[in-house]
Amino acid sequence: MAVDTHPSTHPPLPPTTEDERLSWLRLLRSRRVGIVTFYRLLTEHQSARAALVALPDIARAAGVSGYQPCPEAVALAELRAAAQAGARMICVGAPDYPVDLLDIDDPPPILWAIGDLGVLARPKIGIVGARNASSLGTRMARAMATDLAESGLVIVSGLARGIDAAAHHASLASGTIAMMAGGVDMLYPAENADLASKIIQTGLRLSEQPMGMQPQARHFPRRNRLVSGLSRAVVVIEAAARSGSLITARTALDQGREVLVVPGHPMDARSAGCNMLIRDGARLVRNAADVIEALPPQAATRDPVQTALALDTPVPSAPPPGAPRKRSLRETAALHSEILNRLGPTPLAEDQLIRDLGEEPRRIAPALVDLELSGQILRQSGGLISRVPSNA
Repeated sequence: MAVDTHPSTHPPLPPTTEDERLSWLRLLRSRRVGIVTFYRLLTEHQSARAALVALPDIARAAGVSGYQPCPEAVALAELRAAAQAGARMICVGAPDYPVDLLDIDDPPPILWAIGDLGVLARPKIGIVGARNASSLGTRMARAMATDLAESGLVIVSGLARGIDAAAHHASLASGTIAMMAGGVDMLYPAENADLASKIIQTGLRLSEQPMGMQPQARHFPRRNRLVSGLSRAVVVIEAAARSGSLITARTALDQGREVLVVPGHPMDARSAGCNMLIRDGARLVRNAADVIEALPPQAATRDPVQTALALDTPVPSAPPPGAPRKRSLRETAALHSEILNRLGPTPLAEDQLIRDLGEEPRRIAPALVDLELSGQILRQSGGLISRVPSNA
């Protein structure tokens, strides 16, 4: 299903003034405004400033009283922290925004970056694997990253210990990208602080999280989707049956990326996930030559600003013919109840929910915004929605 506010179909034009950047940041940092809701509000109200003005009324209509958007002082403090850390704000639609991320379901509206932005324009490949990597695994990661970097590919990983760190170290000279789970200024784990400092000399540290945000468990799966989203393919070297690397591989498959796997010994639990991926059809690779041979043809480079200008459809000031009529309070409450009855703690795809309801997407979208702002549903990456338990 094409969602009206997905930037790959109707990408917003990026902010061009400091006031607009501040409004974007305030809107994105406002309570219960996720990525999908951010794009939806931006499209419906034509600017972040207008959306901020409308938010309290939208929340009130959803049953949330006293709602206030992110205070200006909080956003200004984040901008000051970014300036102090030497971080640059990259907004979706800007020339420096990584075009690869426009292909995923929920590209971050704002990224913070420290380092050389030039590496974003080069072809990229992800390397991920076990934190408690074996000596053989780290040697494989170093050798593969070195050879791939020498062939002109930028190595993307998550700055974790083990395989991630080995891949970053081996590709420092040519530039590597570290996707951070916390704020771009929060160096985690501490043992990789020196590596993080070296990365920004020739490469880049990136994060969608606020400046100063300590990484939390829920941030890592979201970080993983960006590692795979940036990459033409993801190489997995040592991954347990239940691991973050396996989550990255599955996310990569969902995003249409190639998943390339280094096999491991069947008795080593650190390779159980890799062997499962190969069993399920992932391509086995032994070295950088295998990886390069398996890479899909590189898509033509796109200019996100020109894409935005070509595809953006202005929101009309008056409802077009056939626009949904305004629902009564009783009808709205009934729709909210029906949506909640269809949802549970297991995530459901939004397009499947709409099909189950037998409604048009434009009729469901405002109700989903209401329910997210009221804290009754939770959006997850990949266009998934789940119901928040009443005791949560």
